[in-house]
Amino acid sequence: MATAAGQADDPIGGTNPAYVRHLLSAGRVVVAELAGTVVGYGAVQQIGAGQDAIAMLCDLFVDPASHGRGLGRAMLADLWAAAGPRMTFSSLHSHAIPLYTSFGLDAWWPLLYLHGPVAALPIMSGLRRSGVAPGVAARYEALWTGADRQADLLAWAAKPGGETILLSRDDEVVAAGAVLNSGPDRGITHLAISPAADEATAIGVVLLALAQLEGPEPGGCVSLPAPHPAVRALLAAGWRFDEFDLFMATEPGLLDPRRSVPSPAQA
Repeated sequence: MATAAGQADDPIGGTNPAYVRHLLSAGRVVVAELAGTVVGYGAVQQIGAGQDAIAMLCDLFVDPASHGRGLGRAMLADLWAAAGPRMTFSSLHSHAIPLYTSFGLDAWWPLLYLHGPVAALPIMSGLRRSGVAPGVAARYEALWTGADRQADLLAWAAKPGGETILLSRDDEVVAAGAVLNSGPDRGITHLAISPAADEATAIGVVLLALAQLEGPEPGGCVSLPAPHPAVRALLAAGWRFDEFDLFMATEPGLLDPRRSVPSPAQA
């Protein structure tokens, strides 16, 4: 279905068996059928626990030949049957935003898919990067956000070129997350930044994580909320974006656009 919907070139999307297996184990996946043939699928993953848990819509695809039959709405009604906070990154497809709005979400800001050279990115004095086990990165993120992302960090680190990292300033850990050191999506996969970090540090950790990617490849990529302070620094360094999605959520504060560096599929 992801291929039919134009996602064949997305190595971290629905055409990647490892990603689908992770959704099946860590989230919930449904399919839509017509005459015994699967023509669509959707997936959600819960971020956090209890009444504050966020139902993150990771994927929702319908074969274009079956559009207009209400299949996307039916799958979403199943996936989002429970009340509570909801969010997703919506494409600009004409059907997507009206559908999500009807489930109580509003569009808050663009998520920019930035790419560019990493070698000349400035590094803030006092910042350092270190590779760690996924569980270590997960403990810091849980401390800052209350969400246990260990299963996601394990899956991200298991990708070819994947690594979980900490970023510290003057021996204080200020960010934790995952990167890909090789391949077409070489760059930051997901990064949680301490709420105590000032704006300069929020910029610095993004630039350092990109500048110190391993391997000889010259370029990198990162998905950043448009209001994130690192966007301006990357654009000034010659980075560009060719596309963007929209952050849609039942509440604007489910992600902090000036500190979040989310995975587009799993936030």
